[in-house]
This record gives sequence, structure tokens and C-alpha cells, in this order.
Amino acid sequence: MAILTEVISFKDVSLNFGGVQALKNVSFDIKENSLFAIIGPNGAGKTSLLNCINGIYKPTTGSISIFEKDSKELHPDEIANLGISRTFQNIELFENMTALDNILIGAHRHVNYGPIRSLFYSKKVREEEKKARQISENVIDFLEIEEYRYSFILSLPYGIQKRIELGRALAMEPKVLLLDEPAAGMNNEETEDIARFILDIHEELGITVILIDHDMNMVMDIATEVVVMDFGEKLFQGNPADAARDQKVIDAYLGVS
Repeated sequence: MAILTEVISFKDVSLNFGGVQALKNVSFDIKENSLFAIIGPNGAGKTSLLNCINGIYKPTTGSISIFEKDSKELHPDEIANLGISRTFQNIELFENMTALDNILIGAHRHVNYGPIRSLFYSKKVREEEKKARQISENVIDFLEIEEYRYSFILSLPYGIQKRIELGRALAMEPKVLLLDEPAAGMNNEETEDIARFILDIHEELGITVILIDHDMNMVMDIATEVVVMDFGEKLFQGNPADAARDQKVIDAYLGVS
């Protein structure tokens, strides 16, 4: 049986913004090939954890290891190049560009040519652009959005826009995918679709997924492990079934003692 390695490790991480403490002495490890969910009430510090992983924030104290590298020594683009990609709570797409163009932005990480070659559209540039286009087309097929390939983002339904943002992150061909509330604002059918794609990404593509979402039914159905946050502190870490029965978790969500 293969031993799963740690891809990300939090050690006593605290994050302060002036007098506000967003995270307090948070420690946990995320293993390779896990579908790891971070849950908790609003303001619990969930998005702050993701922002620390991809380098938007640097811990005030403690350390974060990403593929055994200290995140404090890495810029966000360097973390992305290690194989970390993400989506955001609010859709961050270019509305006046097509679905394909938005996904191609994610594939840009794989192209390798400079401004001079680009100016003359050399053979190398053409080959690299062809490679990026093939990556993007594979993502479009995987997410079943072929019919929206040339549609402008402004004209597309909300659920499809969320899927395209997921596609842009996938086009980076990540080792670890960070999903910040991928089902937020979706109806039941759209939520079921996005949950299916998350499972396929995890199981078929073998990508480690770190998921934040408020839809507890979805999280409990698909996650292999959960961390529960409340007011910047870790309340619980373990399997979803145990989290649902843990009294501290229940109190955090229901506001009772």
C-alpha cells in the first residue's frame, strides 16, 4: 500500500491584521490525493487559510510548508508554478472575453517563449500556442462546456461561469486545487453538477483538492477529511461523519452551548 505524502503542512500558524486575529495557532497536514474540506461559520478564517497557501497572505507567526518548501520564501507566482491553482468566492473572469480565452489564461503557465519570438510569431510560438489550446480544449471537454466555447462570459448563466472559472484553474494542470465556495449561489442541480466534477477531478485526474463550502450535504458526501474552523481557531479535524457528531462543531454552527 502506497504511503501518502504531505503536500501542505500548517504549523502553529497565526495571522494578524492590526488588532484583528484572523488565524490563531492553526496546525494541520494535507496529504496527497485527499479531498480536504475546510468548513465553519462566516468569519471563521477559511478563506484566510487559502490565501496563506497561495501566498496572498504571509503568516504572522508559524510556518506553512508547500511540497516541503517554506511558503514565506515564495511569491504567489512561484507557488502557482509549484502546482497550486485556485478559484475564488466571487467569480473572477474577464467578462468581455470568451470562455475559451478565459481558460487559455490558465494554460499560459505552460507556454515557453519570449517577447521577441512572440513579435515575429515564430514556429516555437505557434507550437506553444497549439499546446496551450489543446490543454484548454481538454478542459472544456472534461467539464462538458463545449457549447459555450466561443460565448462571452457576460452572456452565460451563473453556474456555467463558475464552471469556466474551475476550468481556468484546471488548465494550469495543478497538483493541488484550491476551491473557495465553488457551489455558492447555485441551485440544487448546479450544485450536484459541480460536486460531480470535483469528484472527477479528484478521482480521475488524481488532483489533491482543498475545498471550502457552506453546503454541508455536498461537503459530507464528497470530502475524505474535514477541518472545522471557528473564530480563526481549529475546532476539529477528522472524517466528515465524526465532524457531524462532534459537539463543538454543532455548537459553532447552531450557536448553542
